[in-house]
Amino acid sequence: MKQALDGERVIVVGAGIIGIACAHYLSKAGFSVAVIDRGTIAGACSHANCGYICPSHVLPLTEPDAIGVALKSLLNRNAPFRVKPSFRPAFWNWMWQFTRRCNHRQMLWAGAHLKAILDSSLVEYRQLISAEKFDCEWKENGLLYVLQSEAGMEKFAKMDRMLTEHFGVTAERVEGNDLPALEPALKSGLAGAFHYKDDVSVRPDLLNVAWTDSLQESGVEFIENCQLLDVVKAHSQITHLETSQGELSADRFIFATGAWSAQLSAMLECRIPIQPGKGYSVTMSRPDPCPRHPILFPEHKVGVSPFEQGYRLGSMMEFVGYDSSIPARRIKQLRQSAEPYLIAPFTETEHQRWYGWRPMTWDSLPIIGRTPRLSNAYLATGHNMLGLSLATATGKLIAEIIQDQPTHIDATAFSPDRF
Repeated sequence: MKQALDGERVIVVGAGIIGIACAHYLSKAGFSVAVIDRGTIAGACSHANCGYICPSHVLPLTEPDAIGVALKSLLNRNAPFRVKPSFRPAFWNWMWQFTRRCNHRQMLWAGAHLKAILDSSLVEYRQLISAEKFDCEWKENGLLYVLQSEAGMEKFAKMDRMLTEHFGVTAERVEGNDLPALEPALKSGLAGAFHYKDDVSVRPDLLNVAWTDSLQESGVEFIENCQLLDVVKAHSQITHLETSQGELSADRFIFATGAWSAQLSAMLECRIPIQPGKGYSVTMSRPDPCPRHPILFPEHKVGVSPFEQGYRLGSMMEFVGYDSSIPARRIKQLRQSAEPYLIAPFTETEHQRWYGWRPMTWDSLPIIGRTPRLSNAYLATGHNMLGLSLATATGKLIAEIIQDQPTHIDATAFSPDRF
């Protein structure tokens, strides 16, 4: 195989946080890199998420309780985790495969692989931020999980004990009376919290801009508004891409296309069983008092992200296809979900209402590796709700796999071959 330093050209399809990370590690390895996107750089799910880089998110979505939650959501359009009935065979196959995996054994198996890539990503992020000095509001004050009720506190305590026992991930328990000293923006009378101190947060749009600017300065090319129309192949390889901006040729091709990846299955001659999981956020002016910590409220399924120049509420998981609406009731629900916890849960000055489609796999693991039938095509997609958290390790794995190097963590569970 040719070495990267021979000047091999790589095209990355998709300029979200995963595509940006792949471009970074490929460029460092000596490849000539171009990144194309149907829209703008990091304009989709990478733009207005909550900004958590969270090793505490070890457990996959395929938890034993997930089936019951999904069934109840069929009758409640306001459920934070909602499944809209669909007649599409691919959707029901995905749901069947997902349901099969909602058991304790599978949860622990997937969690072990998620822990490895989460831990790797945090190490890589710390090295990246230290080296590049990105202005992205990088904060290492952890992630606070706040519970309203004693029942919620005890349920979460059981989960924390399981995380400690099986994954070595543990939190500092904070009783309700001690919460105001740790986080003055919280109301009194709450049951308590669990503080995962190793979690990190950033403002994602600032990270995307700073990282992209740095890559462009180092020679990476970004081509926006470049729609992929077709993948042209010969002899089990891709020869070039047909795009809205003409033919684009390269030696290797990375497809980091997020929730749109399933639509490339025929072009890439492989199964890519991804469903879009829709989430929402609303960004507004900072309230007074504004939280010091990023916070999750597990009982109401809402996340809080305090920024230096703003404040974000985000949540929801809707399986509603590629629906692009932003219902006012969902934004209202985000606001109301924060009210039981915060002295000033929101402000009236909105900066942005947003939705994004997360690329959900039925086993909660990303898809990283070479496609089964095309020797120069690679997938970097299916990161579920953890795209930001897993980006750096994904980029590093892609660079290692392309160069036929041993991967720094076991990537077998992420292979496209598993489908």
